[in-house]
Amino acid sequence: MSPHPEGDSFDVPVGDRYFEDYVAGTIHEYGGVTVSEREIVDFASRFDPQSFHVDPVAAAHGPFGGLIASGWHTVALMMQLFATHYLSAVASLGSPGVDELRWLRPVRPGDHLHLRVTILDTRRSRSDPRRGIVRTLAELLDPEDRPVLRVTVVNLLSTRNGG
Repeated sequence: MSPHPEGDSFDVPVGDRYFEDYVAGTIHEYGGVTVSEREIVDFASRFDPQSFHVDPVAAAHGPFGGLIASGWHTVALMMQLFATHYLSAVASLGSPGVDELRWLRPVRPGDHLHLRVTILDTRRSRSDPRRGIVRTLAELLDPEDRPVLRVTVVNLLSTRNGG
């Protein structure tokens, strides 16, 4: 078995997952994504046009010694894995936000990243018992399991029986 499975360690598939299926203290890992130079430059050219994100020659002489992905690109990569593999496809009601977003290491062309999520806590909504709140620590990790990104995500989810 791969240390970073492409499959899912939940008992319930993402298409049938509700608030009750998210258990505080559990950890799940999902297979990753490889970041290309072209993706780094394309994203940053549009959204974060700093030289160390868009110009490999200038980046070689810059503070990171080479081209790196925008932190916002790194967040987008995390979110793609989070939404595809972890977040319920049937019960997600959006998010009021995230807490403690940190970029911990630069992401470089060719890096293969994977997602580890730790369910920090869950609780039913006090104002609407048909909903629950799940707080998740999401970490995007490099091949050596070092976090490049860490963020606490808050999600609202429907309960299975609506109350």
